[in-house]
Parts: sequence; structure tokens; C-alpha cells
Amino acid sequence: MKYVAFFRNVNLGRPNCPSKVQFEAAFVSAGAESAVSFLTNGTIAFVVAAGIEPRNVLAAAHQRLQVACGLREPAFIRTIDYLAELVALDPFVSVERSSVHECCVSFLPQGIALPALPLESRRGDVEVFRSTGTEALSLSRKVGNTPGSPNAFLEKLFGQPVTTRAWNTVVRLVERHA
Repeated sequence: MKYVAFFRNVNLGRPNCPSKVQFEAAFVSAGAESAVSFLTNGTIAFVVAAGIEPRNVLAAAHQRLQVACGLREPAFIRTIDYLAELVALDPFVSVERSSVHECCVSFLPQGIALPALPLESRRGDVEVFRSTGTEALSLSRKVGNTPGSPNAFLEKLFGQPVTTRAWNTVVRLVERHA
């Protein structure tokens, strides 16, 4: 089965981050049949054989990356099938794209429950308008020259790390790997 791991705060090749080769090799040596990095933002698609627990592969890969380059950031895992279902819902269909800087999806830690929606940052630069239970769907707007950060907004709200991707990244990921 194919899975995707979304690492928080990773830019391949930067300090305390793996290279693309290290990133992919860590997953293969941890038991994945294959692993392909997607972009440079810490997103990786990997395949595990039936009976292999993907969380164990992720944990072993994470440990290898910690030793190899000092990576300590958490990762959030989803199946590619689940992501394809999320994309098929087209949750941003009614958003006037010219009115926002970016449509975003944030991957949440297990057991997090969002308060009543919609949520809006004090500056009005982030609006979380929908939750799947494991993801927060949001809009980032520019206020002055600075776009809002759904990641920073949600981490402050929960006091826990999350990781955010542009919606278009998830759409392209699904197109390539589903």
C-alpha cells in the first residue's frame, strides 16, 4: 500500500535536513519497498508490503534521519487513497482564488479537535473553515506584504506541532501517486 509522510519544517538539503538521497534511502532501509520524495518540503511517498506497519517504517526512517542529519521534526502519515478522497471532495471549489494568497491543508496530531469553525486569526490573515478530523483546511491572506501562516496559527492554538502544505501540492501529489 502507498503512504505519504509529511514532515514539519523540512527543506531538503538545508541544515538539520536530509538530502533527497538521504531522505529516500532512510525509508527504503527502514523497510519501505520504495520511497520517492515529492518537492523539497519534506513530503515523501512510500510503499510498504502487506503486513508491514507504515508507522514502524516511518519511525525507523525518522530515527535514521535523526542520526544522519539531526532531523528532529515530527511527521504525519496518510494513505495516498485517503488523500485522493480528500482531493475528490474539492473543498476549495467555492473559494474565489484571487481573494486569497493560498489554499492550505494542515496535518494535525492525533486526538486534536478544532473548536467551532470558522476560526480566524486576529490579523484576519488566516481562516480555518473546515476540518476533516485529521486535517484543517484553511485560507491564507496577505495583510500588508505578509501572508498569513496557517501552521503558526494552529501551532499557537494547540501548543503542538502541525505541518501545512499548499492545497495544490496535495493535488499534484495525488495526481502523480494515486
